[in-house]
Amino acid sequence: MSAAVTGAAALPRDVVAGLTALLCDADGNLFPSEEPAFVASAEVTNRLLAELGDDRRFTPEELRLATTGMNFRTTSRRLAAEAGRPEVDVEPWVAEEKRAVTAYLGEHLRPHGPTSAALAALAPHLRLAAVSSSALARLAACFTATGLDELIPPAARFSAEDSLPAPTSKPDPAVYLHACETLGIAPAEGLAVEDSVPGALSAVRAGCPTVGNLLFVQEAERADRAAALREAGVLTVVSSWQELADLLLPVLTGGGR
Repeated sequence: MSAAVTGAAALPRDVVAGLTALLCDADGNLFPSEEPAFVASAEVTNRLLAELGDDRRFTPEELRLATTGMNFRTTSRRLAAEAGRPEVDVEPWVAEEKRAVTAYLGEHLRPHGPTSAALAALAPHLRLAAVSSSALARLAACFTATGLDELIPPAARFSAEDSLPAPTSKPDPAVYLHACETLGIAPAEGLAVEDSVPGALSAVRAGCPTVGNLLFVQEAERADRAAALREAGVLTVVSSWQELADLLLPVLTGGGR
């Protein structure tokens, strides 16, 4: 990827020096789960639309483009409202979508060696945590399938769906604020890494320094996504976890003085 797209400028040294944690969005960031997830999610979404009496149907790609960064509860409530049925109880559909997507991801995701290696290099210097809109059961399936369980164990995973008193979704900053409070850190101590604009807005609004990551963003969307992430307030945009590690480690290890 060209430097013109990522523009991975060095992070301010005082910001890096003050970090104690790396707060990682999960889907589309730690693993390429968004595209396969939408295969399973579109099937459930289209059954919901049929029950709502709505003639619309989504392909997996159409659903991805329409709802990236939102959880299924938010999506299904929006679809019900648009169909003139805002009173419909979407919770059974939320449960069904969670079951279908979790099973599909557990079968189809695989480890991504370069990501695992970069995170392993950062782990001695920063506490690793996952901060996601996805349900914890879905995260568990993804972390196991991609071999990341040891680097980011269940106790270090925070879900806007399951970890909060009331479920929400990014760009609400609640899940980042909850993660920081639980970890016992100020938001400024946690570097958030996000691939989506709603995710970046969630982290920025919580007060976390934030980096955009284009690793699993489709090639045709990268330039626009990089620009949108910068507009959302990220400090820089990287093309991989290794590129981020290359920016952080010289300061974290004392070599960047």
